[in-house]
Amino acid sequence: MTLPRIRVLIIDDDEDDFIIARDLFLEIAGTGYMVDWASTYAEALERMREQCHDVYLIDFRLGADSGLELLKEAHAVGINAPMILLTGLGDNNIDMEAMRAGAEDFLVKGKITAQQLERAVRYAIERKRAETEIQKLAAFPRFNPNPVLEFSAEGKVTYGNDAAQFLATSLGKESLEPILPPNARSIVSESLFSGENVANLQTSLNNRTFSWRFVPIQAAHVVHCYCIEITDRLNLEAQLRQAVKMDAVGQLAAGIAHDFNNILTIIQGHASLLVEHPSVGKEVERPLKQICTASERAANLIRQLLMFSRKQVMHPTYLNINNVINDLMQMIGRILGEHVTINFQGDANLPTVYADASMIEQVLLNLAINARDAMQKGGQLTIGTQEKILHDTAFLRNTEARSGHYVCLKVTDTGCGIEPRILNRIFEPFFTTKEVGKGTGLGLATVYGIVKQHEGWLEVQSTLGLGTTFEIYLPVTISGAAVSESDIITPSTTGGKETILVVEDEPALRDLVVDILQLYGYFVYKAESGPAALKLWAKHKDEVDLLLTDLVMPEGMSGRDLAEQLQADKPELKVIYTSGYSPGMAGKDIALLEGFNFLPKPYPPGRLAQMVRECLDGRIRRPEFFQS
Repeated sequence: MTLPRIRVLIIDDDEDDFIIARDLFLEIAGTGYMVDWASTYAEALERMREQCHDVYLIDFRLGADSGLELLKEAHAVGINAPMILLTGLGDNNIDMEAMRAGAEDFLVKGKITAQQLERAVRYAIERKRAETEIQKLAAFPRFNPNPVLEFSAEGKVTYGNDAAQFLATSLGKESLEPILPPNARSIVSESLFSGENVANLQTSLNNRTFSWRFVPIQAAHVVHCYCIEITDRLNLEAQLRQAVKMDAVGQLAAGIAHDFNNILTIIQGHASLLVEHPSVGKEVERPLKQICTASERAANLIRQLLMFSRKQVMHPTYLNINNVINDLMQMIGRILGEHVTINFQGDANLPTVYADASMIEQVLLNLAINARDAMQKGGQLTIGTQEKILHDTAFLRNTEARSGHYVCLKVTDTGCGIEPRILNRIFEPFFTTKEVGKGTGLGLATVYGIVKQHEGWLEVQSTLGLGTTFEIYLPVTISGAAVSESDIITPSTTGGKETILVVEDEPALRDLVVDILQLYGYFVYKAESGPAALKLWAKHKDEVDLLLTDLVMPEGMSGRDLAEQLQADKPELKVIYTSGYSPGMAGKDIALLEGFNFLPKPYPPGRLAQMVRECLDGRIRRPEFFQS
């Protein structure tokens, strides 16, 4: 293999001396050199700036100029190739000055042999390469953005890079020694003795966490130490664990919701039937009503658990927000504690909104918890409601705002306030300024999601040290009039003589539904699964007017599959779907609002009878995505 030629620039004002040096290169057997010549200082500097040569041989005297000065200037302008000074004097002082100026070697003219010249050139090139590699290696710890330390065998810090000093200063320390692992000296000693790295040692200071790694360099009898800050990583890991935990809670809640809701439907149904039975005496009626009330509270508890995991569909009703706040005041007071006072300023003429009461309660509770954390030393929380009419210019203040008629729910605390630089991030999921383990970053994100789901928006004003105000705008119902309990009472329900096919896999619930429907005069067929229902359908399809089916059933056939198959055979067949599952567990088939042909469990007997009658009379319709 042919080695690359070494490019040499000889800088000498005497052509005879150049020829002598050139001829020496030609004497070197088996090597290849390309030799050029520059005779003046200016020419030499120009050629050197081109950086086309591997080595420079510079004569000490260049006419009126000095080769020593050329050497210094070449280094100053960034010439990195090795330089050898040629002198005719053999003066040790000049030689030493040349070395201090950056020369790799010096040779005395007239005493140079070809072998000496070759050795000097190759040594200069290799030495320069080695120095360059050393400089590169030295730059790694020096310019490393993470702290790098070196320990002596005795455990003393002998080197620290700029990043180490910067970190120490940011922590209010003169050096990193106060935040090193407490047994750093013994770690250094054991690491040198065993020759093994010691990693993943963590220390904390000022709510920041650092990981240390000790690497023994046994040949030099020192230990290198590397540090990285892992605060953000730990925060992300904690958030991920919290998200996984919340998802697990959601999966658990959604999983048990079906069975609980089936059980509650049975309890509520039988208790309601007994209450309406003419033979029940007064002494039994009151306990039965208590059972009905308790089962309804249990159903609400299941809904709240599902809401926590964000796996619950909305169930909006006509609400007066003042009533929701009044019902929640005692709980909010317990959340805030004795060191925070609470004040409610409600608009007496507040119009109604169409909203999910449990979700509005969740919004208030989340904001109350947020306010409590901002008032560690006490303060005041003010909750207010107000009717507002916004005009077309509302969007100038907030891009989400729209003109129209709204109820404004205002929550104000006297806490520490929110920094302006993070104000636009507070509704981001998992964003939190709280310590690790003290906040999920989902509280305000949940508030934002609920408000958006209600076709509203939020506005936030905050001043450091003075407190924060959240304003929530919810659209008023079309009429804007207050709706009382009597306005939304379930209307009286009549029965009928039609035939209904009930498909339900829970035996006790299936029998209850049959009893309720028969009580209202209907003729009923019952089946425990889709395949069993198909067998009944083959015999009685001309009789059946309505299918009442659970959406999620065993044996590989869902309620929707069954309904589609039966309606393909009999298009005029009416269908009501029911389920105790949450939307998050059962998919979009259950993501239906009441008022369509979906009846969520648990339900009272009257509600079942009402929906059956409305469906048979054509007064309710299927959601669009159920249309074929």
